Amino acid sequence: MQELIFVVDDNCTNLAEAAAALESKYQVLTMQSAEKMFFLLEKKKPDIILLDIEMPEQSGFEAMEKLKSCDAYSKIPVIFLTSRTDATSEAHGIELGAVDFIQKPFSSPVLLNRIKHHMNIDKLIRERTEHLVRLQNGIVFIMADLVENRDKNTGGHIERTAMYMKILIEAMIEQGVYTNEMQGWNLNSVISSARLHDLGKIIIPDAILNKPGQLTESEFKIMKTHSLEGGYIIEKAIKRTGDADFLSNAKAIAVSHHERWDGTGYPYGLKGKEIPLQGRIMAVIDVYDALVSGRPYKKGFTHQDAIKFITESSGQHFDPLIVDVFCKIDEKTLVG
Repeated sequence: MQELIFVVDDNCTNLAEAAAALESKYQVLTMQSAEKMFFLLEKKKPDIILLDIEMPEQSGFEAMEKLKSCDAYSKIPVIFLTSRTDATSEAHGIELGAVDFIQKPFSSPVLLNRIKHHMNIDKLIRERTEHLVRLQNGIVFIMADLVENRDKNTGGHIERTAMYMKILIEAMIEQGVYTNEMQGWNLNSVISSARLHDLGKIIIPDAILNKPGQLTESEFKIMKTHSLEGGYIIEKAIKRTGDADFLSNAKAIAVSHHERWDGTGYPYGLKGKEIPLQGRIMAVIDVYDALVSGRPYKKGFTHQDAIKFITESSGQHFDPLIVDVFCKIDEKTLVG
């Protein structure tokens, strides 16, 4: 499939010349204003944007600021088209995030070669990013398996909760719940990192972790340490790798998923929105899975009974807005 290029320029001659130079190699869409560009961006995502700086209604610099402020568009490479030759304009464009400048009037061979160069760089970056994501996810699966293989009572819990996390976050976005708070999230990272929410259980003694009956008060006190221990383990990984996205999400979930909306949870007794949003989401799906799953000491709840329990705990254990979204999700979506 041909790569897609947006060419944005208020001059029809420039648009025609750019299209003529590029159409033999790429799919090209031309538009005469930034407003039309943003309208098309809702329908198509280009591989590169060629953006004129001097346009009457919205300048290229203004459009660039808007592009970079939107998570959906911020990673699209932008090349400015300009007749300006001053260093100040170029420095400002680079500061805003442009990958290159092409002087107007441009020659077709120069334009084609510069685009080819940036397409190759972008392709290499995407390939390396995809490799790192696969590596990251592979490590997560291994670490999650280590925990789950020790905990004989919760088979499949980690993968189910990751699936529920994806379903619930997508439903929250669709219903406009906490969308501003999630604006800067890498959703794939948050969903994948949910698999590490019980990482701290790796330090819990087998006799407690796999006890078939109810824990004593002292045993439960030890069990509760898994949230902090998970945070300590992930914090060590953050210091070694410098990962400020994936691992920070994992830490927030591991530490806070047993906090309660009314402040009676652990480990810190956080209340309401003091609890990270990732943890408030995980609290609902973690309890849901625990309720519907059978254990040696109990039968699993039906979906309806689990939803009733969660609804009754809204405003006490759980964030009411998240509960409202979760309870509207169709049973077949959750249980397959």
